[in-house]
Amino acid sequence: MAAGSCLLLLLLPLLVTASHSPPGCKIRITSKGLDLVKQEGLRFVEQELQNITVSDLHGSEGQFQYNISQVKVTDLQLAFSDLNFQPQQHLVFNINNASISLRFRRQLLYWFFYDIGSINASADGVHIYTVLQLAKDEAGRLKISNMTCNASIARMHAGFSGTLRKVYEFLSTFIVTGMRFLLSQQICPSLEHASLVLLNSLLDTVPVRNYVDEHIGIDYSLLRDPSVSTDTLDLDFKGMFFPRVREDQELENHAVEPVIKETERMVYVAFSEYFFDSAMHSYFQAGVLTIELQGEKVPKDLEVLLRATFFGTIFMLSPSVDAPLRLVLQVSAPPRCTIKPSGTSVSVSAFLNISLVPPDRSPVQLSSMAMETKLSAKVFLQGKALRVQLDLRRFRIYSKQSALESLALFSLQAPLKTLLQLTIMPIINERTKKGVQIPLPEGMDFTREVVTNHAGFLTVGADLHFSKGLREVIEKYRPVPTAAAYSSSRPAEPSLDPSSL
Repeated sequence: MAAGSCLLLLLLPLLVTASHSPPGCKIRITSKGLDLVKQEGLRFVEQELQNITVSDLHGSEGQFQYNISQVKVTDLQLAFSDLNFQPQQHLVFNINNASISLRFRRQLLYWFFYDIGSINASADGVHIYTVLQLAKDEAGRLKISNMTCNASIARMHAGFSGTLRKVYEFLSTFIVTGMRFLLSQQICPSLEHASLVLLNSLLDTVPVRNYVDEHIGIDYSLLRDPSVSTDTLDLDFKGMFFPRVREDQELENHAVEPVIKETERMVYVAFSEYFFDSAMHSYFQAGVLTIELQGEKVPKDLEVLLRATFFGTIFMLSPSVDAPLRLVLQVSAPPRCTIKPSGTSVSVSAFLNISLVPPDRSPVQLSSMAMETKLSAKVFLQGKALRVQLDLRRFRIYSKQSALESLALFSLQAPLKTLLQLTIMPIINERTKKGVQIPLPEGMDFTREVVTNHAGFLTVGADLHFSKGLREVIEKYRPVPTAAAYSSSRPAEPSLDPSSL
């Protein structure tokens, strides 16, 4: 028993470490970002409340019979509203002292008097308190997992007109009380459907695991539930690329965990060295970190220098002296990214094989040299795409066969560096030009981006902008209701026959 307890104590630190995998990508939404979301969300709530469906109200009081139908919301005033972070509960949406204007159809029978028409009413002192709980679902996507709602109406007034106005005013208590109850009962179900169905359909547009190009994909699944403070909401994403030929491959994360301390901008996105390393590792595993130049694609000046450098070898291979040259640059190990406050760099080790390719004969290798390069990386954000611009900073070639051959290759150092800068780097930057999407919902973009380097990670601070309204995106992805559901939810047309009252 004691041995088992000691073993558990020894394994406990490992279990804790395993349960808290460091994120490759981290997103922080600040209170300033939440204010923008509130403005757009308030418009969405107004639109949802305007579509409230209130059941028909009918009854009788002595010789008075009434039927109220076709209730429609004509106007809303939601001037006093707040959307706040709240630890443990995540998001609190509070509306105070709102007003809702209504218009509905009346059918009244009093003794032998039958009257139809419309009534204008207003609900004042409307209070709505909603709590949204955010969580990670099974697919690793952010979802609204639960919602609690309380709604109340302090006062309700109805304006009557017509020949039976005095009668209406006498019996308005019954009608207004019933309408007040029915309306208050419909507010929370409407907001619940808006949150758990419609807003979750918006969150479904956030990329979780998708392909970047024909070679690699990226996993943006959440590692854990959101972390919420009074001022921020933090999301930890896996942020791992994978080769499409081996989609189940996992690359262990040993990088520094990004730490975001800033709160000045609406949103911050942090990327660790692991994020970039996994991308380069995936390309390496996919076998695409190879570039081949042959014949006319080899710069003429470099070809002349190479033929002069290897003249003795080429001469001994006569009559193949005029055979085309082929240069094959192949990365020998996954490149590694280093992020420092001074900048971001990428270290690359590769082999450069130089061969002659005589017609109808096997290639003849002239040299195989090792290369070590260091590239400077400029990381920037454009729209929702994270892009990288690479530039050659350091370059060294040497021979693994002998020091004498390394010395002979020294004259090729400058020309090959020029080859890399003018020929190879444009090819690489063209591949990275597309970039990779950051996990934001459709219709939401970044503006005023600022990139800041730290030790082991970098952050992108930005403000948010809605290029599409919530309603526009939600309508695009709204679940299509079935015919049965539509017919059951559609209010029945009221009868104009007094005998039906």
